[in-house]
Amino acid sequence: MNGLKLTNIKKAYGETKVIHGIDLDIDIGEFIVFVGPSGCGKSTLLRMIAGLEDITGGDLYIESARVNDTPAAMRGIAMVFQTYALYPHMTVYDNMAFAMRIAKASKDEIHERVTKAAEMLQLTPYLGRLPKALSGGQRQRVAIGRAIVRNPKVFLFDEPLSNLDAALRVQTRIEIANLKEKMKETTMIYVTHDQVEAMTLADRIVVLSAGKIEQVGTPLELYTNPANVFVARFIGSPAMNILDTELVESGSSGQLKFESGVTTEFPFACPDALKGQNMQLGVRPEDFQLAEKDEAFVSGEVMFVESLGEVTLLHIDAPHHKEPIIAKIPGIIDLHKGEEVSLKAAPEKLHLFDSEGISVKHLEQN
Repeated sequence: MNGLKLTNIKKAYGETKVIHGIDLDIDIGEFIVFVGPSGCGKSTLLRMIAGLEDITGGDLYIESARVNDTPAAMRGIAMVFQTYALYPHMTVYDNMAFAMRIAKASKDEIHERVTKAAEMLQLTPYLGRLPKALSGGQRQRVAIGRAIVRNPKVFLFDEPLSNLDAALRVQTRIEIANLKEKMKETTMIYVTHDQVEAMTLADRIVVLSAGKIEQVGTPLELYTNPANVFVARFIGSPAMNILDTELVESGSSGQLKFESGVTTEFPFACPDALKGQNMQLGVRPEDFQLAEKDEAFVSGEVMFVESLGEVTLLHIDAPHHKEPIIAKIPGIIDLHKGEEVSLKAAPEKLHLFDSEGISVKHLEQN
């Protein structure tokens, strides 16, 4: 059964259109993450689901009920914002209980729900403290607990970790993952620009760009089989490298030719209509290997070396490429700025896109 269903959802501010017809089905209990660059519409879409923004066009359903005109307070939704927004003069217990008191719930019910939420979030020792006596991560957990006690059908997170430092982000991300396991019947939608959060938390990721969905899939589906260059470069860090190449043979498999004259196999089906065309080849930094120049896909001069211990990141200035090529090589590599380096990758690790940036694999699937 659908927890949420979005059908041709649109949003415009006057003549400015920001959401361009979103279609999305979300199952009950699913953890969905919206990702995309700043201004792509992910927070606007979340606020439309919450009822904090009007829907210009289309239909929004929560568990089969159309809620376009249903007030936010009546949608069965709880939302956690980027800022904690806790009442500074109230204890943790009172902050978490406040919404239920306004709803005139009984003292016993309030106590039961608050203590249960506090136990889930490891906040029981802090129920008597004021927010000023808590760390940033603890305050965010109180904000999450305040939402949990409302027993929502849908849980919305709007970049809840962005104000935390790196260590607290990791800790709180783990706690949200544990919360997801404990609330299996609650649908969760999480907005972030941090792909690590998306890859580690999501059942499915929705990649947005300019108010449209680029691709929906599991984290590994998006990583291993991106639909286009935008998704390929957005998912993965450092971003996927894009090289120019020519498809010289097509059919059940293809053959690619680089400007250096080196050729390599592309072991996936390639439409005959693309034969002879200039293509875009995607190679993830971790899939590059050091190579001899006569077998290299790309060669260039080392601009910068990042030695991280377990891996070395090489930033390479390659001729005919506008952006530096980045290679992620295991271990410690004895290379320095100004040295020449050549790279190749295993054929099965390659991603091929047409001149419009569409994945050849997806062209075949469609």
